[in-house]
Amino acid sequence: MNQTFVILSPEESRTGGLAPIGTRAEIVKALEPLNTAPERPGEEVLWGPGIRIDLPPEKDPVDQMLLTVVEEEIAFLVIMRIGRICQWRMLDPETGRELDA
Repeated sequence: MNQTFVILSPEESRTGGLAPIGTRAEIVKALEPLNTAPERPGEEVLWGPGIRIDLPPEKDPVDQMLLTVVEEEIAFLVIMRIGRICQWRMLDPETGRELDA
């Protein structure tokens, strides 16, 4: 079974819900330099080295994303770079622990 992480905004929401990470366009632009993008424009799945990121259907701005490890050998370096460069929180839903980038 592939390991999954929930990507969240580093900011707390003032309304009690989840704070937005950004618009779909902002997210795609932030991930492009990290070699992570949809196969075709407008798709809800972004592919990167060893990872898959699912955007919520028809939701803009995005408040959470699901990252799935598809190739463990290279994925964790990519995950750490995304967390560090994009400043997003990565939560392991199985343990409730946050990854440190």
